Amino acid sequence: MLEHLTTETRNEKTMNLDEMSIFDFLTIMNEEDEKIASAIKKELPSIAKAVEAIIEAKKQGGRLIYIGAGTSGRIGLLDAVECPPTFGTNPDEVVGLIAGGEKAFIKAVEGAEDSKELGMEDLQNIRLTKADIVVGIAASGRTPYVIGALEYANSIEAQTVAVSCNKGSDIGKVANIAIEVVNGPEVLTGSTRLKAGTAQKLVCNMLSTASMVGIGKVYGNLMVDVQLTNEKLVERAKRIVMEATSCTYDTAEEYLAKANCNSKLAIVMILTGLSYEESLHRLEQTQGFIRQAIVN
Repeated sequence: MLEHLTTETRNEKTMNLDEMSIFDFLTIMNEEDEKIASAIKKELPSIAKAVEAIIEAKKQGGRLIYIGAGTSGRIGLLDAVECPPTFGTNPDEVVGLIAGGEKAFIKAVEGAEDSKELGMEDLQNIRLTKADIVVGIAASGRTPYVIGALEYANSIEAQTVAVSCNKGSDIGKVANIAIEVVNGPEVLTGSTRLKAGTAQKLVCNMLSTASMVGIGKVYGNLMVDVQLTNEKLVERAKRIVMEATSCTYDTAEEYLAKANCNSKLAIVMILTGLSYEESLHRLEQTQGFIRQAIVN
C-alpha cells in the first residue's frame, strides 16, 4: 500500500545518493526543496478555507487543535507553543497533541500512531467541543491516530482540517477541509521529515498567522500582542509601539509602563490620547482590533 504514496516513492535524481559528492547531493536537495512553495501555492484555496474556519471557531470561543504523530505531531506542537509569546494567546487556545503524549516530542513512542482509539481518547481528555477546530497532520495521510481523532471530532460536529502530502489521502477524505501538498518523492526515500515536514511547517505557519491576523492580533504587520517575557521582547515591544505611533523611544517606554506592558493598549493610548480605562474599553468594543479602536 505504501508504494502508491508519493511520499514513499524513490526519487530518480538520488538513486546513487551514496556515491554522490556532498556538494552534488546538497545541490539536488536544494533543488527539491524549491518545489515546496509551488506545491503549497496550489493548495492556497484550501488553506484559505481552513483559515476562515479557524477564525470562525476562535470568534465562538473555540480552540485550534493540532494533532499528529512523529514529525507531524512535533510540527503541530511547535506551532502551538509559539502562539502565546507571539500573539498573546492563552496556552489552552492553541493546542498541540502528539501520539504517545508530550514525551514523544523527544523520543518516539512505538506503536502510538497505529491506534485510532488513542487519537479519539486524546481529544476526549482535553474535552473537545464542537466549538473547537481540529487540524490533523500526517505526511502519508493515512496515520490511524490522526484518522481516529478526525472521526471523533466529526462525530461531535467540530470543524476538521487535514494536512497531508499525498493526493486523495485518507485523512483528507475524513476531514471537512483537505490540504494536500504534493512535493514529490523525498531525496532520502520515505524520510518525510524532509520536504513533507517543511511543507507541513509552512502550512501551519499560514494557518496560525493568518488566523491570528483575522482575530485582531496584528496591527499593520506588527506583533502588537507580543508577550514581554524577556529583555529582548521588552525591547521589541518598545520598537513596535514606536513603529505603530511614530513616537520616541522614551514615549514608548513611558506608555508601555502606563499600559502595564500591554503593547496594544499603549498604542491605542498614544494614538487616541485616551486614558488607560478608555483605551481598554475601546479595544473591548472592537474585539481587540487597533485599527477600529483608534477611529471609533
